[in-house]
Amino acid sequence: MLDDTEKITVRLPKKFISALDFLVEVDDMSSRSQAIRTAIRDFVYARVELVTEKMKKMQEAEKAIANAEELKKDYLKK
Repeated sequence: MLDDTEKITVRLPKKFISALDFLVEVDDMSSRSQAIRTAIRDFVYARVELVTEKMKKMQEAEKAIANAEELKKDYLKK
């Protein structure tokens, strides 16, 4: 897995680093890096799901608006 990784630099408030170190110490994480990778993975999965749902709702809304426009045109023809 680490062969397909890229190093980045992230600045975090000291209180987050302290909390992160605490979690690494008491949880089953072996390092800060592992904890951060896990957090980012969880964040990405959650956001992808959220964004996908938003996109579906937008598509449904666009279809409903298009249908309403068609109904309006049909109604005004009469």
